[in-house]
Amino acid sequence: MNAQKSITFSIAGLMALSWIPAVADINLGVFPRRPAAITTKAFKPLAAHLSEVMGEKVTLSVSKNFKDFWKKLKAGKYDLVHYNQYHYLLSHKEMGFTVIIANEEKGSRLIAGALSVHVDSGIKSVKDLKGKTILFGGGKKAMGSYIAPIGILKKHGLVAGKDFKVAFAKNPPSAVIGVYNKAADAAGSGNIILKVKGVKKKIDVSKMRIVEESEPFVHLSWAVKKDFPADKAKKIQDAMTALSGSDKGKAILKSAKVTGFYAVSDADFAKVREITEYAIGEKY
Repeated sequence: MNAQKSITFSIAGLMALSWIPAVADINLGVFPRRPAAITTKAFKPLAAHLSEVMGEKVTLSVSKNFKDFWKKLKAGKYDLVHYNQYHYLLSHKEMGFTVIIANEEKGSRLIAGALSVHVDSGIKSVKDLKGKTILFGGGKKAMGSYIAPIGILKKHGLVAGKDFKVAFAKNPPSAVIGVYNKAADAAGSGNIILKVKGVKKKIDVSKMRIVEESEPFVHLSWAVKKDFPADKAKKIQDAMTALSGSDKGKAILKSAKVTGFYAVSDADFAKVREITEYAIGEKY
């Protein structure tokens, strides 16, 4: 009788356990700054390393375009997400994301927006862009290649649609390459664009020059969703900031095309908020 009861209870226990949901993977979303295949190759080593550190699988999710990326973000598909500074402001306000990490690229923890022109264009200053066509890299959510450059133009009294024509390229490199090929008069991009290997391979960057840069601000960000456990977020933050301290870590950083990661908080985005409010009138 006792043995029969024990078997009955064991079966009941197993049935109860079957209703407990499986632990989900940590989903890592990366914005389409680069083509999907390149992005996947770049961040696979980081995802694998974080899987080891966290003791649970970190699944990399790469979107082919910004529309798909933002749709997934709003639908709560990402636990950890890598995106630009303006994306963070939006997701922090609307969805409660918390920033934990920022990139260090080419040894710098800061980046700026910039306007660049072909050296043969005759354009010497921002004011010379009146009546011209400006090709911005990405869309209107691009912090470094649209919002910050719009702020530069506004500072010189130039208004989009009135004083210059707005056009968009797929991404910042495409904008600069387009201006080099004289498809537009100036390019909006981050200030490091002329140092990017992919750009240097396609054009003679000595034929391009930056007319003006915005004030510098914190680099591209990494954030966790609203209900992500604080202890897990800290573990990810520690793991990523420690990468520069080992050969294995340096290889992961090289693959991700960064020189390091550093810890940040929401307070580090004060300058981003200031530029955004001035340039496009949005307060966060």
